[in-house]
Amino acid sequence: MAVTRARAPRALSFLAMGAVGALALAGCTAGSADGDESSASVLSVAASAAVTTWDPVRSFSTEALYLGNVYEPLLWKNAEGAEEEFTPGIAESWEVSEDGLTWTFTIREGATFHDGEPVDAEAVKASIEAAKERAGASFIWAPLASIEAPDDTTVVMNLAYSAPMDLVAASTYGAWIVSPEALAASADDEQYFEAGIDAGTGPYTVKSYTPGEKVVLEAYDDYWNDEAAPHYDIVDIAITPDAVTAQQMLTSGEVDIATSLPLENIDTIAADLDSEVTTANSPFNFLAFFNTTRPPLDDPKVRQALSYAVPYEDIIEVGGAGYGTQAHGPVPKGIFPYSEDVPQYSQDLEKAQALLTEAGHADGLTLTLTYASENPAETRFVPLLKDAFAKIGVTLDVRAELFNQQWENAKADPASAQDIFVVYYWPTYSDAGADNLYSLFHSSDEPFFNLSYWKNAEYDALVDEAGQLTGSDREAAQAKYEEAMDLLVDEAPGVFLYDAQAVSVVPKGLEVAQFNENYPFTTFFAPIQPAS
Repeated sequence: MAVTRARAPRALSFLAMGAVGALALAGCTAGSADGDESSASVLSVAASAAVTTWDPVRSFSTEALYLGNVYEPLLWKNAEGAEEEFTPGIAESWEVSEDGLTWTFTIREGATFHDGEPVDAEAVKASIEAAKERAGASFIWAPLASIEAPDDTTVVMNLAYSAPMDLVAASTYGAWIVSPEALAASADDEQYFEAGIDAGTGPYTVKSYTPGEKVVLEAYDDYWNDEAAPHYDIVDIAITPDAVTAQQMLTSGEVDIATSLPLENIDTIAADLDSEVTTANSPFNFLAFFNTTRPPLDDPKVRQALSYAVPYEDIIEVGGAGYGTQAHGPVPKGIFPYSEDVPQYSQDLEKAQALLTEAGHADGLTLTLTYASENPAETRFVPLLKDAFAKIGVTLDVRAELFNQQWENAKADPASAQDIFVVYYWPTYSDAGADNLYSLFHSSDEPFFNLSYWKNAEYDALVDEAGQLTGSDREAAQAKYEEAMDLLVDEAPGVFLYDAQAVSVVPKGLEVAQFNENYPFTTFFAPIQPAS
């Protein structure tokens, strides 16, 4: 069973994540900063993340960088390559029924909210009910029919249809466990959290907040997880939207670390700091929709021809300064159900030209292409598409538009919309089958984000069946999703460009944990490790 989800468009980076990935900070031997806590260990950070809300339920933007240090979910999803798929959070264990319809979580004892109240099953139940009702990402809880707390340490989720609630419960949005007292207060007053009030269980509390300028986090002395206890007493974060300014602050020694730096300057910054550049998977994926509702792009041969014309390696080099990998469909590397077995196109201008001729367009075509003017990577690589397409007789009328304008125009009327829509997309949580494959290409009379307007019954059936299997048989779901992605590549309703990498420069003296593609907007200032 597939569920249509309504939500705000997220196909544009709120952070300069194409520039550098958020860092997961595990430990520090750098010097302490002076301040009110002169004897405290202080980490100074330049971060591009704005705070749109301090409400952990309604949050759906870049404040995740801070909230992930203050709040915890039931489970944490580990990065690709980890020995275990999940790390226990507020839930110390969990199990699922054979049919995938009942999920039982055992709530750990000994954890407390920052207001001193103990964490129990009723608090978890209240948090999830609030998320289902009013979260910015409330749609992730669509499978949940009811939730029960039969005792203080047991939470039972009953589903309307099989779904991967381990992945949902590990979401960076709509899955934080929140103090019941704060939940009740915020239900009556939407502004309750906005002064920087926190009501979490995590390793840090919010010490102070100056809107648009500064966030100061303070270690929570009664944090339950000794193995992941904070390495810093204070994390002093300067909100720094401009990546060049962040670079200057870092190289001058004003801050210990910066979460966003200009990609084109990464090597220079690393040399200045005598440090190394590190890369990791990110969930960010560049693609371009083809408008399949009208000629000439209603013909798969034309779409295949354009896919063969794309200079993939050059686009990664120019758009991502080399920090990226060619996409295998619309599922980013490291996120379920990514597979390197999904085929790729490579640039072959002769084959592209032959397909165009076969389709009856030997004399060429003129097409319109739109991209988000505020996305620097798209601004850099779109001219490469224009030049490459010109080599096979396709003229591109390129239009830079603000993303919201581009999105609204595309949704208004496919008959008058753009021919090609360049987009930057990522899944809300770590299931790109339920999100990317469904949201971007599943048929719908009123598509939320299927701006290729493509409808294919075979694809829909594969994605729907995979979605029903994900909660009970992930291996079988993976196989169905791979069949669907093979069909996507063959039918080419879009061209799949590249998966952006998270790029970091780590000054010497800082120990930095592996970037986790499942939490791309969140910088963890304490390590997320298996609990004892």
